Amino acid sequence: MSRSVRTRPEASGQALSEAYDTALLDLDGVVYAGGNAIVHAVESLAAARAGGMRLAYVTNNALRTPDAVADHLTELGMPTGAEDVITSAQAVARLISEQTPAGARVLVIGGEGLRVALRERGLVPVESADDDPAAVVQGFGGPDLAWGRFAEASYAVARGVPWFASNTDLTIPSGRGIAPGNGAAVEVVRIATGAEPQVAGKPLPPMHRETILRTGAERPLVVGDRLDTDIEGAFNGEVDSLLVLTGVTDGAQLLAAPPQHRPTYVDADLRGMLTGQPEVTADGGDCRCGGWTAAAGAERLELSGEGQSLDGLRALCAAAWAAAGDGVCELDAGKALARLGL
Repeated sequence: MSRSVRTRPEASGQALSEAYDTALLDLDGVVYAGGNAIVHAVESLAAARAGGMRLAYVTNNALRTPDAVADHLTELGMPTGAEDVITSAQAVARLISEQTPAGARVLVIGGEGLRVALRERGLVPVESADDDPAAVVQGFGGPDLAWGRFAEASYAVARGVPWFASNTDLTIPSGRGIAPGNGAAVEVVRIATGAEPQVAGKPLPPMHRETILRTGAERPLVVGDRLDTDIEGAFNGEVDSLLVLTGVTDGAQLLAAPPQHRPTYVDADLRGMLTGQPEVTADGGDCRCGGWTAAAGAERLELSGEGQSLDGLRALCAAAWAAAGDGVCELDAGKALARLGL
């Protein structure tokens, strides 16, 4: 199915919390950071829920169970039930259950979140390649996962046992910096075996399918901070997305985004769910939003006018994405972004 290439952020005359029935929210960098709620998150989500929007929290982290995630969110002031949390462990467990017999044994390389999700699907977690597993699954196991676990996975995969991964995020944020993620652990087994796993997590379709099956969303809005997981996941699922600038994505990365990484809407934080979104217009080579006008010059993006910084960023997105078409904008945006304080 062909899709038109997005060349500018879209407008919304309604608050996004009214225009969409369900928010599919990423966690780290969107709702919390380093274990603490991000500024404006608690009150914004409470207002969206009070207005009738369902909130679902979607995470690639397969270590924690939905109960544990829900408890953490509730402690931060966002009342949440386990049924409101969707993890990559649940998505990969469904994928495995569709390809193995009921009651099949699955070799688990990961944490409790994977084991709980497998049992939910009627599968039996085992610990050794010698336990006659019908599948191998890898998910983030935390910093204390023993090196020998990768050997167990490698032994089974080398024998031809189907291999699955909850996700392949190479890194994860931690309180001390950036740490290796499940994708780094998957690389260990890939190097040892030469095999390729089936992957369930964002941005791939199994994760989006899991969120829709569990929420029943008819008009979902993906809300995230990462272009390569959250926004690409929305693109693959053919649903709209809101990028918030409270996490890892900066202005330069947004302007250089290829089509699958271009969000429907851009806002500073979760307060953007409670408002409409301004119109971005294009007239010839000039792209306008609020009091700003952006254009693609010979070597760099040009910006003139004044107003709110976010409107300037939206205008720059339109100029950059239109100039790039279905590619990546390589024009220098440094001066324009500096003018916006971004």
